[in-house]
Amino acid sequence: MRIVFLGTGEIGLPTLDALLNSEHEFVGVVTQPDKPVGREQRIEPTPIKRAIAKTAIPILQPARIKDQSSIEEIRALKADVIVVMAYGQILPSDVLKIPRITCLNLHASLLPRWRGAAPIQAAIAAGDRETGITVMYMNEGLDTGDILLQRRIEIRPKETGGSLHDRLAQIAPEALLESLRLLAAGEAARIPQDNTHATYAPKLKREHGQINWSESAEAIERKIRAFNPWPGAFMKLNDQNLKIFSGSAVGLNGNAGQILRSENDLVIAAGKGAVSLREVQLEGKRRMSAAEFLRGHAATFRGAP
Repeated sequence: MRIVFLGTGEIGLPTLDALLNSEHEFVGVVTQPDKPVGREQRIEPTPIKRAIAKTAIPILQPARIKDQSSIEEIRALKADVIVVMAYGQILPSDVLKIPRITCLNLHASLLPRWRGAAPIQAAIAAGDRETGITVMYMNEGLDTGDILLQRRIEIRPKETGGSLHDRLAQIAPEALLESLRLLAAGEAARIPQDNTHATYAPKLKREHGQINWSESAEAIERKIRAFNPWPGAFMKLNDQNLKIFSGSAVGLNGNAGQILRSENDLVIAAGKGAVSLREVQLEGKRRMSAAEFLRGHAATFRGAP
């Protein structure tokens, strides 16, 4: 089949590679425009563009995929199937109608749970025991299309947003290739989602990483893992951000936000229980263990909440 791939983020790289090495005819990639990255604001291509830059595969980078000129460029590729994974723009109906067979989306959750932009973080933060990849027929709704198939994995006890992202990226290629095989054989299922069980994971911004110490220690510990590496969990410390990379719930109690122990362990009371911080990073400083941080910043920390 003639395949066009729409993707931007790193989670799509293993799937892109699988398509490149499959029996299918890979006729084009659509990805986001190059953008400034880092402190120097250097213009960088997306991971997807970088991965195929040395091939002869056409690369489209529309600023707005809804523009008629963009739609016509995609239509000219004459796709049988459009595959979408972490692209970053909502596809208009005119694009959904382009492929001869269908548009498929690979979504990093077990739909209808965690529709939306941040399903990986949401699953960890909620304490879900499993998640997976859903291959879905696309429609104009927000991850509301019929399900073709799903692949499940357990969420590990110390899972972070980064580690779960990488594990889901690795199971996505098999899910897609099996979906394409079923489509070609006329055996693909089409299972409507049960909207009564839908939950939503809206796009995260950096400010969403600020810890609310009135929550339980277990909830805070899950969020620290879920938000590593993005958007990054943090707390305010004397008008600076103290980024938190890891921590654990402990059986101590106090007023929410109160420092319970700070000589050798940085332990902060939550709404229920407390959290012992393990790895932290103060603004403008390097990442370090909480014990190392306390040795160098004990005076600074006396003014904490």
